[in-house]
Amino acid sequence: MCIGSAHPLLRGAPNKMVRNIVGGVVSPLLANIYMDRLDDFVGMTLIPRYTRGETRRRNKDYLRLIAKIQKLRREGADETSLKPLKKEARRIGHGDQHDPDYRRLRYTRYADDFLLGFTGPKEEAEEIKVQLEQFLRDHLKLELSPEKTLITHAGTKKARFLGYDIGVNRLPADGKSMPGRIQLRLPIQKLEAKIAKYTKDGKPIHRTELRDGSDFSIVDKYGSEFRGVVQYYAFAKNRYWFHRLQWVMGQSLLKTLAHKHKSTVRKMARRLQAEVYHQGGMRKCLEVQLEREGKEPLIARFGGIRLTTDPLVNIEDRLADQDRTPPPRAELITRLLADQCELCGSREEIQIHHVRKLADLNVKGRKERPSWVLKMAALKRKTLVVCRRCHVAIHAGKPTRKPTASVK
Repeated sequence: MCIGSAHPLLRGAPNKMVRNIVGGVVSPLLANIYMDRLDDFVGMTLIPRYTRGETRRRNKDYLRLIAKIQKLRREGADETSLKPLKKEARRIGHGDQHDPDYRRLRYTRYADDFLLGFTGPKEEAEEIKVQLEQFLRDHLKLELSPEKTLITHAGTKKARFLGYDIGVNRLPADGKSMPGRIQLRLPIQKLEAKIAKYTKDGKPIHRTELRDGSDFSIVDKYGSEFRGVVQYYAFAKNRYWFHRLQWVMGQSLLKTLAHKHKSTVRKMARRLQAEVYHQGGMRKCLEVQLEREGKEPLIARFGGIRLTTDPLVNIEDRLADQDRTPPPRAELITRLLADQCELCGSREEIQIHHVRKLADLNVKGRKERPSWVLKMAALKRKTLVVCRRCHVAIHAGKPTRKPTASVK
């Protein structure tokens, strides 16, 4: 998407969409089928109508600065003295931002959310919005949502689209990047929401629901959660903000392990600290290795990722039992051999409680989820090793026993 001079960004979404009726994983597919006619309308009608001119005409102020720089060079001026003039020329840009004979319209859509970038005055952006409303109402029987359909000046504000803040670089602080370049940024609200999951009263906390898992599974869970959000925002200009989230999650991970082993955060950090090579350098991380006879060890890792903008990141979409975590059957056998209830710690009459699918844990109308539901949801397990008394309590809808030193 390329956005130029006046930089209006039009973000919109229908008020009532297919996904609100059907729900589930098929919703984006149905939305794409239904909204295909909107794509044709924008691509075949609006874009040709609001696109004209081969290139922008030259900015007169820019040409005057360049002429002045060249004159000073001929007179023998030092390059150091010319830096302020060159910086000002880069800030202004060579194109006339108000060229009446130059217009550009770009469009992108994901499911029922769409974004248009327009080079032109706000009045014409308003015309585009009206035409979109008319087409959606007359041909697709949809209404634009007033809360989500906004016209934003990309040079002074940001448009939120698919979790990114999208805007235009206007005044480069370093004097190197050219104005008018599109910037994708991580919204501060998204970062704060992620940090809130691992903190209480502003401090990192341990996660009680994970304490019965193995060290490998705990580190792997934190690592996958961090890696997922960091890879999603690989295009963000301010991706380095994730250093704060990495510290918070790292402290939460160490506190969870310290709580499990009745140890300290410092001892856990010394035991798990490691280094891994990533994108040209060694990065610090927390790591657990699971040795296997005759095979490469399984590795669970948290951190070790370079947090700079990386538009060429290669996201590996691997199955859960490949190179990263032990096969589910092997993990279940290990939990059974432990011969201990994962809820209360008892070793009497060990049984297996299982659900058909993880979605069954979310029962409509349930005000507060029991501890066994929280544990299964956090570990993403459809099975839970429990004693007979806890198993009976689960099926009776009663509270299960809490882990105490007296339970055997």
